[in-house]
Amino acid sequence: MLKNHRMSEDLASILSTVDHTMKIEKNSFLFQQGEEVTELYIILSGRVQIGKISPDGRELTLRICTKGDIVGELSFDSEEVKYILNAKVTEDGEVAVIKKNTLEEKLLTDSKLAMEFMKIMSVNYRRDQTKFRDLVLHGKKGALYSTLIRLTNSYGVKQKDGILIDIILTNQELANFCGTSRESVNRLLNDLKRSNILSINKSKITIHDLQYLKDEINCEDCPVVLCSID
Repeated sequence: MLKNHRMSEDLASILSTVDHTMKIEKNSFLFQQGEEVTELYIILSGRVQIGKISPDGRELTLRICTKGDIVGELSFDSEEVKYILNAKVTEDGEVAVIKKNTLEEKLLTDSKLAMEFMKIMSVNYRRDQTKFRDLVLHGKKGALYSTLIRLTNSYGVKQKDGILIDIILTNQELANFCGTSRESVNRLLNDLKRSNILSINKSKITIHDLQYLKDEINCEDCPVVLCSID
């Protein structure tokens, strides 16, 4: 997702003209796949996880959205757009709500702003597609390595001995990013710890050899805007 500071002032002004604000609670959903799109949301506080549930019940997390992110879908060519992803609240907070029709009316009268908004949504789509690509091409192991690389881009803090991923994620949450089981992630993390590729202290991961992870999945060094979690 793109933060508000990357938007033009005009687009930020449009998005700030909200219909209302709404409190969000952990483990609730802003929307779920299959529901009709009626609103878009701007996160004011808290955290929202964007993902998908497979037909066999597995959860795949695509990205984490935080303050300033736009959450939702928009199409100018159909009146009945349905969400293809879920937006699950993982941290209490508040969102600004923009009615889909209200936003569409404003953007349809200004082609320049419409193009800017579509570029923002396009980046989100491309980021999701690269995530699916990594999962399909490299399997469970590659999916975890890709997720760790993305986490360093989003939450990485340089340390003397590597890059600290400054966010706490359970092994189950990591597994959801990889579309696999917690047990598989446990085994893969233990292998990486034994090889001193990473270490874990107080539930936070430090990557000691980022290049190893990149080499293992033939990393193309995509722009950070596409290779990130947030």
